[in-house]
Amino acid sequence: METNLMTKIDFAPITLRDKALYESYLSGDRERGCEFSFANLYLWGRQRFAVLHDHVVLFSQFDRRSVYPYPLGKGDKKAVLEGIIADAKERGIPCRITGLGETARQTIEELYPNRFRFHCDEGSFDYVYAIDDLADLKGKKYHGKRNHLNRFVEAFPEYTAEPIGEENLSQARQMVKDWYDTRLRENPNADYHMEQAALEKSFRAYRELEMEGLVLRNGEEILAVTLASRLSEDTFDVHFEKARLDIQGAYAAINCELARYIRSNYPNVRYLNREEDMGLEGLRKAKQSYHPHHMVRKCWACLLEDGYDY
Repeated sequence: METNLMTKIDFAPITLRDKALYESYLSGDRERGCEFSFANLYLWGRQRFAVLHDHVVLFSQFDRRSVYPYPLGKGDKKAVLEGIIADAKERGIPCRITGLGETARQTIEELYPNRFRFHCDEGSFDYVYAIDDLADLKGKKYHGKRNHLNRFVEAFPEYTAEPIGEENLSQARQMVKDWYDTRLRENPNADYHMEQAALEKSFRAYRELEMEGLVLRNGEEILAVTLASRLSEDTFDVHFEKARLDIQGAYAAINCELARYIRSNYPNVRYLNREEDMGLEGLRKAKQSYHPHHMVRKCWACLLEDGYDY
């Protein structure tokens, strides 16, 4: 849907049919964070998109705010950014551009000097790991992780790691349902609605989204489940990871096995993006404990004339 010369951009909901088109604009851009993954756009919230000046333009909701993730594409950024600014004015909303890496931030600063204010939130930075580190857990820094994994292997010496497919998809879904049921019994006020809905949606569209997933199995029992999809030529994005809460080392095992599986099946993949910590201290410590190779820093840009509002 090419949009030209109009003040208000004609955004449309993202559907599975848009995957190839969208990813043709995404390909080759290594600076993008996990929020630009097609799977994440499809699974979470009400994302909309359009094509404007040879770029994909997105219109999203984040924390009850309307935002424009930085446009995907090559060529004239000025024209497409002017289109975004005009669209925000037409809608009567502040112009907030999100998902800015360092190059994108520099572009906006150069094109619009002193017109935008920038804000970077560490809770939104992606943790990106070298796939060999997670697959092999070598060296002193991974001593604790190896211990967790060894305890799991000692408890389940005949466990298997199986790709998710038609034959075990329903079992994986049931394991995930049981995980949420257990958590909600422990904390009835916990809010898992959006995550649970997104995970269920990923199971329904597993093949269309070209997901890669694993289950850890002990006989007929599913112990852990994980789902990922390709983000770029050298990076996979890990969307979901659930393991039995009563089994020590189950998370370490599914993490390690996924890295081994991706490395074996996609030899040119070098990294796993395990997404952000959302500012949650426990999640931050867990992600840091795996020693990321690098972080994907992301910022917001807010048009000053609209008022200082993140």
